[in-house]
Amino acid sequence: MSLAGKRILVTRARHQAGRLAEALEAEGAEVLRLPTIEIVPPESYAQLDALLEVITGFDWLILTSGNAVAAVADRLQFLRIPLDRLQHLQIAAVGPATAKAVGEMGLKTACMPEEYVAEAVVAMLKPQVAGRRVLLARAAIARDVIPDQLRQCGADIHAAEAYRTVVPPDSIVQVRELFGPGSPLPDAVTFTSSSTVTNFLTLLTAAGLVPPAGLHAVSIGPITTATLRANHWQPAAQATRSDIPGLVEACVQLLS
Repeated sequence: MSLAGKRILVTRARHQAGRLAEALEAEGAEVLRLPTIEIVPPESYAQLDALLEVITGFDWLILTSGNAVAAVADRLQFLRIPLDRLQHLQIAAVGPATAKAVGEMGLKTACMPEEYVAEAVVAMLKPQVAGRRVLLARAAIARDVIPDQLRQCGADIHAAEAYRTVVPPDSIVQVRELFGPGSPLPDAVTFTSSSTVTNFLTLLTAAGLVPPAGLHAVSIGPITTATLRANHWQPAAQATRSDIPGLVEACVQLLS
């Protein structure tokens, strides 16, 4: 097994870490889990609810993550809006995990970009959304690449907060245990989004620690890598595909 004897830290949200952890363990790694993100409701669902109430007037729905899909599904149920009101929509999913969640919800994904980043979503949708009404369900704090650039293409786009990401308070204790004096460093730490990078650094600061010298960061893609570099941390490896298999492969290439 390619990662036998290697200790790899996973920083995904607790409810999302399983798939990555299992894939790394299948390669022989010892997986350490440090949730740096907790998914919580937005401060208000008012905007999302108001847009879902008039969903029949939209042409496109863009879903940026499985968390966005789950939030939309929950609000539809809460508002008692049947799925058949969404059957007319063209749905764009940012990646395969999001597309899978759309299918499990009972809807069909019309398109998915080859790269799972906002810029690729824009490039894919530019020819299709001019003059169309578009609902974008996303995290409360997110880059404005999709709404700004699609608006420039003539789309009538409405972005709604579907969820927030926060730092789990109990992870401060865990980060002290992992990186306190005398603790052996993991061989690598994986980052699946800019938020995991930012929150990991926030946790270290809250614990009175700094990023340990020699800790290898493995990034899922270019946006996450840019966030690492903005924080003066050059990743040791970046996935060639911005998904879980790509991230695992990057760990294998780095550490085996």
